[in-house]
Amino acid sequence: MKSRRALLSSALCLLLLTAAATNLAACTDRVRAADLMLDITAQKVEGRPADARFIGNVAEFSLRLFRKSADPGQSSLVSPLSVLLALAMTANGANAATLSEMEAVLGGDIPLDELNEYLYAYEISLPSEQKAKMSIANSIWFRDDEDRLQVERDFLQTNADYYGAAAYKAPFDQRTLKDINNWVKANTDGLIDKILDEIRDDAVMYLLNAMVFDAEWKEIYSKNSIYQGEFTAADGSRQAAEFMFSEETWYLDDGKATGFIKPYAGDKYSFVALLPNEGIEVRDYLAGLSGENFLRIINEAREIAVNANMPKFSCAYTVELNDCLKEMGMPAAFSAAQADFSRLGRSSRGNIFIGEVLHKTYIAVDERGTKAGAVTKVEMRDEAYIETRTVTLNRPFVYAIIDNSSKLPLFLGTVLEIESK
Repeated sequence: MKSRRALLSSALCLLLLTAAATNLAACTDRVRAADLMLDITAQKVEGRPADARFIGNVAEFSLRLFRKSADPGQSSLVSPLSVLLALAMTANGANAATLSEMEAVLGGDIPLDELNEYLYAYEISLPSEQKAKMSIANSIWFRDDEDRLQVERDFLQTNADYYGAAAYKAPFDQRTLKDINNWVKANTDGLIDKILDEIRDDAVMYLLNAMVFDAEWKEIYSKNSIYQGEFTAADGSRQAAEFMFSEETWYLDDGKATGFIKPYAGDKYSFVALLPNEGIEVRDYLAGLSGENFLRIINEAREIAVNANMPKFSCAYTVELNDCLKEMGMPAAFSAAQADFSRLGRSSRGNIFIGEVLHKTYIAVDERGTKAGAVTKVEMRDEAYIETRTVTLNRPFVYAIIDNSSKLPLFLGTVLEIESK
């Protein structure tokens, strides 16, 4: 079982499923919202160790998500694990058809109660060491307005038990905006400084996952291993780049791409590189790469000496996942009319639904190792059937007094100026 977990950790490194959380208490700007987990104690739950079923389904979700969310015109980066954790927490509030769709997308043939158990066991199995740091943080933020929003205690309890999620009741004002962004910054070691630019009037809840991965290479590159080279971009342009040379021992070849596996310190995580053959574009290669194929490539790695040359690089990527998640099979969750999140709570202003799933990632790869961070935000909204507009009568306007039964105007007029008394 341990080897399977190590395999998944290695496999998901390519897509950067890893990330981690620093202690929020270390943040100079502490969260001022009321922590509702103060009176909710996480109960001891049984985890379900990763098996072939879980590994296969998570790999398939990961590749599907990446294929649909990657931008063909620029470098892209997603953390499927971050997205999976945030949406699994959200699914714990879903019901009926909405739940069925989310289960099928997130877990394949794994029902949500079992997926919770799998993710709980997998999350705590991920090692974190001095030279290969990896941890995960989850939180739930909801609007402090009991006349408008009622949150189910069972929903909070489940997410405390399986995801260690903190729950904050906050006024959703500028202070809350700062609190949420401070939480994101603290729990990604500053790699991602914010997830929100504003808090919408119809936002009632945010479910957040923050992750950070910070690891040294098992063998750090020496100065003599770094050289100036040229990188040919997707558009054919040539760019100067610093390359790093190393000798690796695991070679990958699936007939359409070749690559290598490079271990991080402690041998708990690895970097996987796959270079499509000449004449095959990356997007075309990804189109045919399933989760099953990806795992097979890793499993069939051959122990052969590899002269590996890799450029130093960094990438920051932001993507809204609404459309690709709908295409993957969970449209009801995003529908104001169809979503059923009754196990999450109720709003007096309309049905609760997912308004936005926003994903931010960052990576930097250099001679010492890799730093990568990811944040996933699931924004829940209400006012399902109401579009808010603002009208200010601060210039000439028309008015009427009507008979409600016939709608005829009893009085009809205009205001062109305000007469002083």
